[in-house]
Amino acid sequence: MNDGSSGTHNSAAYDSTVGIQAETVHNSNVYFVHPDASPQEKYKVGLRFLEDGIPSRARDMISDAIAHGHDNAEVRFHWVLAMLSARAYHDLSTEEIQRLHHASGRVRTYAEGEWKEALRVAFEVLAMLSTADGETGRVLERLRALSPRQRDAILHHLDLVLTGGLKDNLWTENRERAETARFGNDRVQRVWAYFEPDPIGPRALPPRPSTAAAAQAALPVRAGLFVVVTAFLWISALVADPAAAVIELLVVLGAGLTAAHFGRRWWYEEHQLKAKNRESHIPHTGDPASTGDGFTNRVRHSFDYYFSTRVPYGFAPHEWLGHTVHIRNGLAAEIALLYRESRISVDRVNWLIRYLAEEARDRHNKGTLFDHRHQNQTPAVAKALCVVALITLGITTLDLLGTVASGAGASQMLLATLAVAGAVWSGRAAASSWLEARGEERRMAEETQEYQERLTTRQVAYQSWKSFLDTTRPSELEMETWLTCDKTLFVDEALRHYQLTWRDLITHTILMTPARPYKRARVKGGPWRYSRYSFRLFLVTQDGVREISTEFDFTDAKRGNEQRSNYRFDALSSVQVTERTHVGYDLELVLTNGPARNIRVKDADAHQLAPDENAEEIAEINLNSAGFIHTFRLLEGIAADGKGWIERNNPNNLPSFRAAD
Repeated sequence: MNDGSSGTHNSAAYDSTVGIQAETVHNSNVYFVHPDASPQEKYKVGLRFLEDGIPSRARDMISDAIAHGHDNAEVRFHWVLAMLSARAYHDLSTEEIQRLHHASGRVRTYAEGEWKEALRVAFEVLAMLSTADGETGRVLERLRALSPRQRDAILHHLDLVLTGGLKDNLWTENRERAETARFGNDRVQRVWAYFEPDPIGPRALPPRPSTAAAAQAALPVRAGLFVVVTAFLWISALVADPAAAVIELLVVLGAGLTAAHFGRRWWYEEHQLKAKNRESHIPHTGDPASTGDGFTNRVRHSFDYYFSTRVPYGFAPHEWLGHTVHIRNGLAAEIALLYRESRISVDRVNWLIRYLAEEARDRHNKGTLFDHRHQNQTPAVAKALCVVALITLGITTLDLLGTVASGAGASQMLLATLAVAGAVWSGRAAASSWLEARGEERRMAEETQEYQERLTTRQVAYQSWKSFLDTTRPSELEMETWLTCDKTLFVDEALRHYQLTWRDLITHTILMTPARPYKRARVKGGPWRYSRYSFRLFLVTQDGVREISTEFDFTDAKRGNEQRSNYRFDALSSVQVTERTHVGYDLELVLTNGPARNIRVKDADAHQLAPDENAEEIAEINLNSAGFIHTFRLLEGIAADGKGWIERNNPNNLPSFRAAD
């Protein structure tokens, strides 16, 4: 059930969300900024945004830090990277270009050091847009002289503004770094944990409310009536035959005490067994949550799954499921009752269901699986003594009635008979109240102890699972690094397939969309990340557009469903974007020689927003992360102006950017 990449049949309409296997938002504070945060703290958060692939938020945070006085070569270097990350030069507004020119003039004011040199190189790379490829040697030499961290940051974030000649010289080592880091940090064994939802805390059913108070309240009346009628009966017998009455009274007392002593435990255990058997069955009708796609039904399916995979030695899965049907039903009823609340997914409770399945297996191996049916059972001798005492009590009561009859008239005999009937009724009622009161006291004590023990063991299991998840789950930086490596190697393979060099390209863009079925997850304030992606690469050359698409399983980077197509600039008729609040964003690509193609860029996420998150801001983060903004502007420009747009945005025709330093 943890494999979100397993195939599922999806017969729903295009705008359905069928195929999303799981989605979760990790409650992390990695992007949290306190309202009173210092400029230095805002810069650190902005840097984290940049490293994790969210340049739009990085620009805002680092610009805010600079505006409040935190400005040096290191800060300005990362500001430049944030301004240019995932953007081509033509994506910049006039104001942003002016800000870059202004920033280049401030380089001389910073203290000398490695960050000032890195900042100079970043501006020189930007200036290479309007420089002939033959003049790249000096910039390339200075770029390679930087520390690996600074050089890699420039190559990664300025990818869309690097000139073809410069990229050609650096591409081999860039590809080698991607191949080395692609499966680093145990990617294959850890990616699943990113999409695992944060487990909800442990719960256990508390003891049922006690009914002892009601039973104790009824006991004095019932016991008082029993004492009155039995006293009348015994006095009547004493008058008729004192010797026999004394003997019969002693026998009644002895039999009654014996029955109470041995019967109390027997009654309690039989009462508890019936109650537990009743609780072990989930009603399959009458409860709307137990049918269809209800929460209880999903809980039951989850129990079936984990019990079928946690099977004791010697059992086949179907045999074990049949053997534990009542246990599973009881546990499913408990979990459904404890966790059935709005917006709680079964995925967040699966850790507990898995633990309970493992516990049942281990209890079976120890021979204690059905303990509640066998532990503390009343011995047969005690049951026999109780039955003999009750029989003796009944016979002696009849003898007592005979003693009364031997010395009484008809009217007195009638009263005695009524007294016997009253004694039997009131005695049974008083005994029932007494047994219930004492039984409830014992039950409360036992269930309170069991509740504490269950809750404690579940807390231990929860902490163990949560610690394992926290240790295994990749960081945002690791997820972004792996994704970047996948994109790099995908582009490299496309270039080799078409026998193109970077000098042959005018520009390129990658649109990353979810490939169904998928799991998706994100940290609060961050972009959605998917277990399966669809990469769509557009390579723009003087001859036209080459489009390559493929699906990626993010866990192991295996690919499938690859498609290629080529078309001239004038073949791209129009590009439209449709935003549907409850569905998501769709990109419609219309060619003059074929049907329109609908590309789901992202699914809706309004229902997955945290209370303090802004819907528009999260949508922008996700669209930028998908490469949508740059892709849309590129395709829209080509559709509108054809080859004219390409000629205007050819790097050789771009206006000169000269650093002021």
